[in-house]
Amino acid sequence: MSSIIDRPAATRGGVLGWLQVQLPKIVLAPTCVITIVFVYGFILWTTYLSFSRSRMFPNLGWAGTKPHENLWANPVWYKALENLAILGTLYIGIATVLGLFLATLLDQRIRQEGFIRTIYLYPMALSFIVTGTVWKWMLNPGLGIEKLMHDFGWTGFQFDWIVNSDMAIYTVVMAGVWQSSGFVMAMFLAGLRAVDDEIIKAASIDGASLPRIYVRIIFPMMRPIFLSSFVVLGHLAIKSFDLVIALTGGGPGFATELPATFMYKQTFTRNNIAVGSASAVMMLVTVAAIMVPYLYSELRAQKGVQR
Repeated sequence: MSSIIDRPAATRGGVLGWLQVQLPKIVLAPTCVITIVFVYGFILWTTYLSFSRSRMFPNLGWAGTKPHENLWANPVWYKALENLAILGTLYIGIATVLGLFLATLLDQRIRQEGFIRTIYLYPMALSFIVTGTVWKWMLNPGLGIEKLMHDFGWTGFQFDWIVNSDMAIYTVVMAGVWQSSGFVMAMFLAGLRAVDDEIIKAASIDGASLPRIYVRIIFPMMRPIFLSSFVVLGHLAIKSFDLVIALTGGGPGFATELPATFMYKQTFTRNNIAVGSASAVMMLVTVAAIMVPYLYSELRAQKGVQR
């Protein structure tokens, strides 16, 4: 009799136990499905289109490597790669050095640190569209810095980089560095604050100067942060689209064309989906070449800690 009475309670306990185990899977299932379909599914779809006969609309007819051959025969694609090399090198290098410099200054426990840190971080709160638009206004010879200097009486002052084919790519670098250096500063500042003060005190007792302590002891300890900064900035450089579109539109001519803008124009304005997809695949391969070694090093580090 007692077993019959207790059966509903046992059943309820079994149901609750099953829900406790299965509920996280049920909640996460839609997210997993969406990710599989709209991320990995579309990666596969884009890859297939890069080997298809697609023009204005997707065409499932197989074209082999012809779209990729057309991509690498296009001189604009080489210009986009050249611009990406310039942007990536200067953007990553300057943002890293500037962010490290600002983090080192703030690590000295200066007054109003919170206020100054907020000022440096503020640009990261803006979208690249806003950043590009503001810098476009500032660099416009008839509206921005050059006109302001002329109004002050310096009529010989000239700063027309945004309309100069040889210098326009550097305006993209400036805007990108302005937006991202504060974020890099925050990463390095977190790393500096994690360094044990006893290490610095011991080095000071041994007679090492503060700059020497930073260069020879602290900075080498921050290699993971340098790597993380490189991965984040490299990812942003490769995917640069909205900043360029808002700032220069890829011009003048093709002076600031990047792989992301090339892909957009080939796909949506020149009705060449196959070549646009091929360029997207090349961008994916480039991002993977950066991310895979980073993830591999992180996994190795985690395994080393567990051991």
